[in-house]
Parts: sequence; C-alpha cells; structure tokens
Amino acid sequence: MKEYTITVVPTQNPTILKFETNQNLTQGNNYEFKNIDEAKKSPLAQQLFYLPFIKTVYISGNFIALERFDIVEWEDVKDEVAQQLVEYLNAGEPVVLEEAIGKKVPVTVYAEVTPNPSTMKFVASRRIVPEAFEFKNIDDATESELAKQLFHFPFVKQVFLDENYVSISKYEMAEWDEITMELREFIRDFIADGKEAVTPNAHAIKLGSAPKEQEVKENLDNTSLQIIDILEEYVKPAVASDGGNILFKSYEEESKTVNVILQGACSGCPSSTYTLKNGIETMLKNMMGDKVNEVVALNG
Repeated sequence: MKEYTITVVPTQNPTILKFETNQNLTQGNNYEFKNIDEAKKSPLAQQLFYLPFIKTVYISGNFIALERFDIVEWEDVKDEVAQQLVEYLNAGEPVVLEEAIGKKVPVTVYAEVTPNPSTMKFVASRRIVPEAFEFKNIDDATESELAKQLFHFPFVKQVFLDENYVSISKYEMAEWDEITMELREFIRDFIADGKEAVTPNAHAIKLGSAPKEQEVKENLDNTSLQIIDILEEYVKPAVASDGGNILFKSYEEESKTVNVILQGACSGCPSSTYTLKNGIETMLKNMMGDKVNEVVALNG
C-alpha cells in the first residue's frame, strides 16, 4: 500500500493552513466540520478536534485545511499536526465514513484577506464559474443570481466572480469581522443547493476576452498580442490569487503606453499602484524592451 505524505501549504488567511496529501482522501466530496459533534461521520476530524487550537476542519479531495483559534501560531504547531496526520493516514484509519452520509454535502468555502482592505475573497472547493465576471451593482447582476442576492446585503458594494472564488467589496458601513461569517455561509449554502452562479447567457456581460478572440474582433497589432500573452501567462495568475483580475485595454504605439483594466480586489486597491509600477510595468519593460514606456491602469 502506498504511503501517505503531507505537504504544508500556507493560505492568504493566516488562521487557515492546508495539509496536502499525495493521495485522494474522499470520493470527490467536500466536508466542513465546525466542532466534534458535527464530525461524527469523520473519525479523522474528531481526532483533530482534540487539539485545543482547532476551530474548523475542511476535508476536500487531496487536502485537509485547518482553521485555528488565536491561542497558537501555526509556525509553532504545524509540524506536529502534519506528523499526526501522516501517522493517522498511514495507519489505515478512516477519513470520512462516506457511505453513511447523504447525497447533499455542503461545499467548503473559506475567506481570504486581500491586499485591498475593502475586499474579501471567498474561496470554494469547487468551480463556480467558467470565467471572470464583474458586477458593480444589482442592475449589472441580471444574469447572476448569486451576485444579485449578494447585493441584497446593504454593505455589499461590488461582486467579482472567477473560477472557484467570489471577491466582495464592501462599503465602510461594516467591518469584515462583523460580516465575513455571514457572507461565507451564504455563499456556501448557495453553491450547496446546486444553484448556478451565472446563467448560460452571462457571456454577454463578461468583461474581457481571450487573446485569440481579441485578435479576431479588434485586429490587434503584434505588440498588443505579445503584451496580452505576457499578462495572461505571468500576471493574471498572481492577481487572481489576490482576488482580482487584469485585462488588456489598449497599446499606444506613439507614447509606448499600455492601458490595462483592474477588476475585483485590484480595483481601487491602495497597493495596486505600487504593484503596477514595480511589478507589471517592470516586467513588460524587461520582456518587451523599448516597446513599453509606461503602464496605466483603469479601475474596472
């Protein structure tokens, strides 16, 4: 029998740590347990709750994510937890008694802070949309039931959806520690009910398009296409991890200026100017030579 190994992976939420395994732990299902009573169907989760600092246990696919109380720091206990998990799994002990659980299993959703203090990223354990969508108000959300319902919360300002996460920007009327749990549970319940986040017609309101589509629609020059390829390959994954998105807008050959659109957590973020100048602009200059002089961002 193949032995289990554990890789410790940090998340952007300092209270949550992922322990990735080299083998699947469930039959494609996702589980969340908030206390030992909820964990009756998971012997592994029950064992973990005997650790006094464990607040929530997430089990999904090939990883276990643990949320801690503030009584300890992960740096002090992560190695001990990883060792305990390895020993438990290699002893052949059960992870979840899946045959005893009904067909409807709640999806796992956890919150991650972003560089933008007004935006929080809610990450799901399954894909919720095929591509990126941004909604600035409830009128924009006619093709997204999830976004529309989120706008019913008076503190929700903007909603950004991409792949497996929802980025929510709030008004200053509320603090994150007061509303994060409510939003996380709402999003989790929405997905668990099998509802579609966007309608099949939502492509009509999708912002941005793939390089090949832009080439056909706009007959972009080679320099613009090179810039798009660099943004797609090197920049988008980084900004997506922060709950945002970047789109190519235009290239001005005479001034050698690249115009981009920032969306999600990147839109209006206090640190976005620094990232733009010291990250994206520097990268494009290095990779494109004298073809790029400046990068200018527009908020999505």
